[in-house]
Amino acid sequence: MSKAIRVAIVEDDAALRLGLGRIIDAADGFHCAATFASAEDALAHLSNLPCDVLLLDIQLPGMSGSEAVPQLRQECPNLKILMLTVFSDENKVFSSICNGASGYLLKTTPPAQLLEAIAAAHEGGAPLSPQVARQIVALFQKTGPPEPPAAPLSPQERRLLSLLAEGYGYSGAAERMEVSINTIRNYIRSVYEKLHVHSKSEAVGAALRQGLIR
Repeated sequence: MSKAIRVAIVEDDAALRLGLGRIIDAADGFHCAATFASAEDALAHLSNLPCDVLLLDIQLPGMSGSEAVPQLRQECPNLKILMLTVFSDENKVFSSICNGASGYLLKTTPPAQLLEAIAAAHEGGAPLSPQVARQIVALFQKTGPPEPPAAPLSPQERRLLSLLAEGYGYSGAAERMEVSINTIRNYIRSVYEKLHVHSKSEAVGAALRQGLIR
């Protein structure tokens, strides 16, 4: 990477906060720009810090991570937010993503996958731990049948949705499909229009429920 991805961390566990910062700073192409012990502290300082991706613990003293997401999005509209948790509570998963979080990872995510998820979020992807992805699909399955597509999905669009369902970000999908990231973005815009959705998780859920991907 020509420019390091600047990452901030909000985590009340001091040892974990330090460990995450060390993992990020030790990796090529990544820089830990700041760490905070609470959502309130992050809200007070993040708008004045150059930062690309925020790792945000969902269980925090005071304001919870899920409650902080909309305020952080308002203060830092270009910031990509990845939620971190030790468990996958489906209600908090859903509310966090609906409030504007880019993805949701378990704290047990291995360092290499964590860095890959940060890079994917930075590129516009929506990384989810496999356990969380299954819950997202289950939640969409409970909401009833989706609107039928406005037009059939192309084979390339179906392939992209399959890769997103497997947890790939934009760059990973582009590499697997041997196309550019701009082409991937064109595909996803087309998918949104055809499936009447507004996010990648909605698109994957709708495609799974309609049997467009498996």
